[in-house]
Amino acid sequence: MTETPGGRRVFLKDILPLDMPMMIQIFPVYGCNFKCEFCLHGLDRSRHGYISDTAVMDMDLYRKVIRDIKQSGRKLKMLRFAAIGEPLMHKDIPEMVRLAREEQIAESVDIVTNGSLLTHELSDALIGAGLSRLRISVEGLCSEDYEKRCHCKLDFERFVQELAYFYHRKSSTRVYIKIIDYMVQEEANKEKFFQIFRPISDSIAIEHLTPTIREIDYDQVSGGMVLDKGQNGETLLDARVCPQGFYMMQVNPDGKVVPCCSMKYPAVLGDVMRENIRDIWQGPAFNGFRRKLLCSRQEAGAVCGQCTLYQYDLHKEDIIDEVAEELMGKYL
Repeated sequence: MTETPGGRRVFLKDILPLDMPMMIQIFPVYGCNFKCEFCLHGLDRSRHGYISDTAVMDMDLYRKVIRDIKQSGRKLKMLRFAAIGEPLMHKDIPEMVRLAREEQIAESVDIVTNGSLLTHELSDALIGAGLSRLRISVEGLCSEDYEKRCHCKLDFERFVQELAYFYHRKSSTRVYIKIIDYMVQEEANKEKFFQIFRPISDSIAIEHLTPTIREIDYDQVSGGMVLDKGQNGETLLDARVCPQGFYMMQVNPDGKVVPCCSMKYPAVLGDVMRENIRDIWQGPAFNGFRRKLLCSRQEAGAVCGQCTLYQYDLHKEDIIDEVAEELMGKYL
């Protein structure tokens, strides 16, 4: 791995509890133009479970999210457009970025995307809106790869040209491009990936496949790769307490708030349509969920009890096991 997109981390155990999350993930569109074999969208919709009552986030709801964050008086470390869908499918995504930057509610405003919907016009709009970081997931090295893995038609040459256009037009936006390791197992393909994308990125990486959706046969997807490393390719760390709900939240297209990046929700802990984000973050539902996590993942419910997602993106700074008992009294 050459570089990962995250910034400098702090030890959670030293700063908890937080009066506002470090990161809020905005889930703008429950939908994707790809059906990747390793993703929830690769499964039939009937197997997704509950995701959102609304497919596309309304701009009035989004504006309320921004107001709530602004009124808290706390600047987020990151506002990230991601989750179970393709953010660039939202027609107002440049305006969403612009509002967040204009109100200065986060140090960084990021988009996680497959990049396939970029056009000159959209690139110019995102750059003009002040996007901090564009994180692009590449799914192959030719059009045939995309047809096989994502079940979509993609003009690969045009795709690369659009990424190059964004890279050469941007000023302060950082471009991060990554691919999953099982897609480039041969050394020649790794070299080809870097040859194509290193000149049009500020940072680039080959990330490890993370088997996080139980309904997907990752052994078949990867061709039998051993999936025993973290997303960053390093040895998996062990932690009893999942840290995600202690530093982040996700706001879904319908305004429902969930505590983590899991594709299956362990709990819905609030509704931004009816509640203030800070009140949700500090409220009894969120704190009750955290207390259960501090006891055990099984105590937090079946989804948490079976989840391995957090382990694949776990850093030593995130481990709070040693202060779990102390924290119990701080989340009341």
